[in-house]
Amino acid sequence: MFTGIVEEMGEVLGVREDAEVVVFTVLGPKVTADAAHGDSIAVNGVCLTVTDPDGSTDGTFTVELVPETLKRSGLSAVTPGARVNLERAMPAHGRLGGHIVQGHVDGVATLLSRSPGERSDELVFSLVPDLARYVVEKGSITVDGVSLTVAAVTDDTFAVALIPTTLAHTTLGFREPGDTVNLEVDVVAKYVERLMSPYLPGNRGDGRVGKVDEEAQVT
Repeated sequence: MFTGIVEEMGEVLGVREDAEVVVFTVLGPKVTADAAHGDSIAVNGVCLTVTDPDGSTDGTFTVELVPETLKRSGLSAVTPGARVNLERAMPAHGRLGGHIVQGHVDGVATLLSRSPGERSDELVFSLVPDLARYVVEKGSITVDGVSLTVAAVTDDTFAVALIPTTLAHTTLGFREPGDTVNLEVDVVAKYVERLMSPYLPGNRGDGRVGKVDEEAQVT
């Protein structure tokens, strides 16, 4: 589990294909300081398993991206030289500074606009219908691994406000309109929907609620 509090911005040094997987070599001196084979590190919000840590010598680590990861996230477009947000899995005695983040990306979004302020920036992102129902004003959302509070939401967009620390220490500080980001919605909302779906009108039988029949009533 992660918290969405980015520890450092790393750099992707190498990208290569190996059969059906893509292998990243990432520079991240802080997150590799105590990394071991099999540990989890979130890269732009995607939980990946360390396959070859070398933090004690040059601060790099290697991870493998399977087809599911490439399909679900924006990491398929990452090239050498790209900056990425990095976070180690939270220890049991650690502080939950952001919110519960699994590192399981739900989809991608596009940055639609950026409005710089005196000390903060407001960013507006696209929001697909399958994820929109989990996003609420003042709720939590993870954008490229960064835990953020939703400032506003519509049927197909949401907005966040970035404080100076977020602007300076994460990749969101230099994202431009048209860029894509990884999204993870609040997992609690998904569990609530799953548990409540048998009792709601419009139940689709897959744990999600479809279009509600106006004549149906909950009994």
